[in-house]
Amino acid sequence: MKICIIGSTGHYNYVLEGLKGDHAARIAGVTPGSKGERVDSLYSIIKKDYPGARLYDDYCRMLDELNPDIAVVCCFFGDHAKVASEVLKRGIHLFVEKPVATTMEDLHMLKEMYDKSGVLLAAMLGLRYAPWFLAAWKTVKEGKIGQVRLMNAQKSYKLGNRGEHYKKRETYGGTIPWVGSHAIDWIYWFSGKKFVSVYSSHTNHFNSEHGDLEVTALCHFAMEDEVFASVSIDYMRPAAAREHGDDRIRVVGTKGIVEVRSSEAYLFSEDTGENISLSLPGGQSIFGDFLKEVRKEGKCLVSAEDSFYVTEACIKARMSADENRIVYF
Repeated sequence: MKICIIGSTGHYNYVLEGLKGDHAARIAGVTPGSKGERVDSLYSIIKKDYPGARLYDDYCRMLDELNPDIAVVCCFFGDHAKVASEVLKRGIHLFVEKPVATTMEDLHMLKEMYDKSGVLLAAMLGLRYAPWFLAAWKTVKEGKIGQVRLMNAQKSYKLGNRGEHYKKRETYGGTIPWVGSHAIDWIYWFSGKKFVSVYSSHTNHFNSEHGDLEVTALCHFAMEDEVFASVSIDYMRPAAAREHGDDRIRVVGTKGIVEVRSSEAYLFSEDTGENISLSLPGGQSIFGDFLKEVRKEGKCLVSAEDSFYVTEACIKARMSADENRIVYF
């Protein structure tokens, strides 16, 4: 099975990790996906395990010459939809960085192309596979907290020194779609409810001269059955912190509460009467599961429908913040 990678800006590590021990798949080619994007470092890494991999400077030529089974798109975020459309046009399975698009026009275009393609698509919502989130989700799905009523999710990152494409809305797409997409996915995934409306705020104040990049954002979602959720997003994590990110979720149900914090998962319910630490599963990988689905051997936790719907929610949340109004679904 041949795999090509377009871009080196996103989470290509999902692919490298998912391929470990898989001797029936190989990376055949690498190329930039955006103007000014460099893939030299990624290509050096790939050549060690896949010496036959070729370096291209044009992703359309690479797709046409190598005709891969799967294309991985992880270029500048504003180019995701444009590059992904070329993959779908050629009937190639697509593993694409989130958000899959940064405008509603691009999202509609991509959905139409996908519907005609007959291939599989999954966005890189890989934190569903983090053991602590997977353990918490399974606990909720088993009904141990009853009916979900309220959720609070958090994404907090260090800012550091970001590349130029982060500093312009047209190439970056906004902090809500980029950083917030994981948390917005969690509240959809944990609740199983559709979005009804969103009201958001964001600002680029104190962003250390990073142009348009918003460093704080807050979203309030109303969902089906009067389930409510908040999403807190920031780039304000101190540089001295041991970990780069601080991911959390609190899911409140009619019979208990599940929380994820500090890479652990906890359950507090009527049955336990106290916080108990949940056992964490291991050994699963989003790209490994995507490979299995392509081979008809399994199912990826992230579907094309999930990928498109979470992207829509991200874009509408950003729209709400830009326009200072409630946006309805």
